[in-house]
Amino acid sequence: MAIAALRPLRRTPLWAQLLAGLVAGVLLGLLARGLALDWLTETLARVGAIFVQLLKLAVPPLVFTAIVVSVAGLRGVAGAARLAVRTLGWFALTALLSVAVGIGLGLLLDPGRGLAVDPAAKPPESAGGWTDFLTGILPSNAVGAFVEFNVLQIVFLAIVTGAAALAVGDRAEPFLAVGRSVLEIVQKALWWVIRLAPIGVAGLIGRAVASYGWDLLAPLTRFTVGVYVGSLLVLFGVYPLILALAARLNPVRFYAGAWPALELAFVSRSSLGTLPVSLRAARRLGVPRDYASFAVPFGATTKMDGCAAVYPALAAILVARVFGVDLGLTDYLLIAFVAVVGSAATAGLTGAIVMLTLTLSTLGLPLAGVALLLAIDPILDMIRTATNVGGQLLVPVVVAARAGILDRAAYDGTATPTDPDPAADGTGDPARTAVPVGATPADADARTPAVPDQRRGTADATTTHPA
Repeated sequence: MAIAALRPLRRTPLWAQLLAGLVAGVLLGLLARGLALDWLTETLARVGAIFVQLLKLAVPPLVFTAIVVSVAGLRGVAGAARLAVRTLGWFALTALLSVAVGIGLGLLLDPGRGLAVDPAAKPPESAGGWTDFLTGILPSNAVGAFVEFNVLQIVFLAIVTGAAALAVGDRAEPFLAVGRSVLEIVQKALWWVIRLAPIGVAGLIGRAVASYGWDLLAPLTRFTVGVYVGSLLVLFGVYPLILALAARLNPVRFYAGAWPALELAFVSRSSLGTLPVSLRAARRLGVPRDYASFAVPFGATTKMDGCAAVYPALAAILVARVFGVDLGLTDYLLIAFVAVVGSAATAGLTGAIVMLTLTLSTLGLPLAGVALLLAIDPILDMIRTATNVGGQLLVPVVVAARAGILDRAAYDGTATPTDPDPAADGTGDPARTAVPVGATPADADARTPAVPDQRRGTADATTTHPA
């Protein structure tokens, strides 16, 4: 009886379930705030915290195995090195465009006007300087990187391990087979967690509304407006232009496919927590499975147009105004440089304090200015993370389209990808039909229809090669 009652819910698309959770969370948050129901606020906070903790639980093995298997499997993809270089190039280009939007809005809105630093405010304990960032990439203990949840170090270990496996060749196949199995298991477990997303969304957004409301935004109205407007301009202005002009794709179809990931990113405030949904969104948008398995996890740790471009640009202008520092052309160029090179410092986690302190320290601005923005960071982080995830999906789609390997029929919604993933729309089980990331051509042939081989020069996005 209970199972039969849940069947209509299972058939409801994930985006609709998330929207329902979002509305429920807002209503519960308003109720808790309006009636001063502390117990309800605490309950919402606990529900949201448990959901985010469940997402983070599988992040280290997910990131490590996905990148290792993907890097090692690139030997089976024609032009793999070229795809990787193009991906990095588009990461940099979109970051530059995003930081330009942030600087432009900062100069237009002048968000620091009328603000002053609270004398009691304290800067963060960690300055997040360049030397700390660079030395922090190298782990002193491989196990410690996982225990301490240092995603940047995990990414470094994964890239080195994948490259070593790529160099070893066939002798690394037993190791990679284990990695593919672990990856499938982690993805399956994460999908179970994603099924709880509507409840988690209600808790996360409800707690934010109950705790902050809009009262906290009054002293920083210009800055808040700037962050939201800037992020929305990048997400719904810059990205559609890139899709239309550089990839000759319909932007509406992109947002239709990416919407579940954008929605979850908005409320979870974690690019890595959204990674399972982002991977499925990329595949449903026609990005080849092998390339998506490399580009999307890599982007989730290094591609941060919201946290690392729009936000720090506006924040630097605000802090400079508050402390009476005049920024020149060189300073704006430094902001752009930090946005492109330092994105990895955010490492896909909630919040952008490290990136902000990195930017301020590069410009020589007082880190006490960070204290101005800490209180409203959770509210700003919602739109920042959604922008991050949008960019993480945009680049693989554009690169695949320009390389001629995008499944345009799948992108346009007129056909199902050769390796369909029913979980992408929230109605199915990903383990039933998905080809394992990094599957051999023989494995793919056993589970999917035969398609032309990319190595013979056919631009067919549905071919499955080792990844």
